[in-house]
Amino acid sequence: MLKSKFFTILVSREASMALQQCQVSDPHHITRGASGCHVQHIQLALIKLSPTAGNSISKSEIEGRSYGPTTAAAVLSYKKQHGIINPAYQKTADDIVGKMTITHLDNALATVGW
Repeated sequence: MLKSKFFTILVSREASMALQQCQVSDPHHITRGASGCHVQHIQLALIKLSPTAGNSISKSEIEGRSYGPTTAAAVLSYKKQHGIINPAYQKTADDIVGKMTITHLDNALATVGW
């Protein structure tokens, strides 16, 4: 269950549900091509938590709430920076926002009071 204000209170109900589903369901992972308010909140979380990763997201992707190549690159950078991989089947990080990634972002946001 997500706990940060940023992912539960400061988003629309629809976006919060999409982020909650991402945390518990593999088919709901967020990947390139996704769009919506939930994508924009992931982008903004990356900008807040990891300026190095977040500052690489294009303005057009943020405004369009789209998970394009610059968002994917920022996700990959964040995951590499924090060692977010599933050792059961991965040797390197990918650019997918799945269970581990959304949980890490959520915990980091909650820790700083967002």
